[in-house]
Amino acid sequence: MSTQDHIADRPVRADHRLIAEMVAPGSRVLDVGCGDGALLELLISEKAVDGRGVEISRDNVNACVARGLSVIQGDADQDLSGYPDKAFDYVVLSLTIQATRQPKAVLENLLRIGRRAIVSFPNFGHWKIRTALLLTGRMPRTPNLPETWFDSQDSHLCTIKDFSDLVTILNAEVEDAVAFNSRGQRLAIKNSLSLQNLLGEKAVFLLAPQVPRSSG
Repeated sequence: MSTQDHIADRPVRADHRLIAEMVAPGSRVLDVGCGDGALLELLISEKAVDGRGVEISRDNVNACVARGLSVIQGDADQDLSGYPDKAFDYVVLSLTIQATRQPKAVLENLLRIGRRAIVSFPNFGHWKIRTALLLTGRMPRTPNLPETWFDSQDSHLCTIKDFSDLVTILNAEVEDAVAFNSRGQRLAIKNSLSLQNLLGEKAVFLLAPQVPRSSG
């Protein structure tokens, strides 16, 4: 069984595969909201990173530690401010930003803590979601957003255009950006933001803090 498709007998998520391609070998990586540790395992296995994780669920933390991963319990909204500037080469937030209470502040911390930030999220601007909302007049439910609105932890759903606007507000640089369609095919966001906002089911952004220009 190849690690290209499975890690520890588990299928590799599409956004995890792309994130792994964006990370340089041997880097220091912090995975915020690391869940069951699947991405950390992938990065350690394929990129030999010095990987650390922060996860809000105690059960997930215990499961990660039992598999030898360096993971602590923490809340992205409350605990990132304690990390020093540029402590990691990459700080990753995979399919989590929509569940945070203050996504702007969280993203600001990611860009402060890491030399690069990698963020993946479900795209609420996908055409199936737009169509379902138009035809039913109710919050859509899809394979990527399967829960009812009153059970979902996703309090800040956004579109690719919304996230791009936030990146601009924070004066960050988009080094790479990829959207996935419903068949898992990757579409380059930079070529046509409007088209990718319509067709992309999920997106992954590789961001860097923009270096201020010297006045001299």
